[in-house]
Amino acid sequence: MKISTRGRYALRVMIDLAEHDNRGYLPLKEIAARQEISQKYLEGIMADLSKADLLEGLHGKGGGYRLARAPENYTVGEILRLTEGDLAPVSCMEKGAAPCALSNRCKTLPMWKDFYRLVNSFFDGITLADLSKNAAFESDYVI
Repeated sequence: MKISTRGRYALRVMIDLAEHDNRGYLPLKEIAARQEISQKYLEGIMADLSKADLLEGLHGKGGGYRLARAPENYTVGEILRLTEGDLAPVSCMEKGAAPCALSNRCKTLPMWKDFYRLVNSFFDGITLADLSKNAAFESDYVI
């Protein structure tokens, strides 16, 4: 499994909004500058996050974006599934996949199912609040 730039940038933007949550609506230009991400690229991501009601957007003077909920009410899993789609490790486990003719005798399917549960459980156990304020997740790396 590899998380794309889209998923990583969505997380960075959501963390940025969580860290600046007390300022109200934040202009996309400011977010893009702080995160060193193309504003044009972020527009598509923000549209998807807004459409899914993860963000609230306001046009015009004083406009921008803000979180629709408190940072502790967002999980990394929710954001990644929105931007990446299903986090299934193999195509036969993706939502809407045709049933595999070999699934009843597949020796690796139980392993993939366990991995899928672990990945979802891991990402669903981390909130934006954890990433923005918890020292356990602080480091010099960038997602």
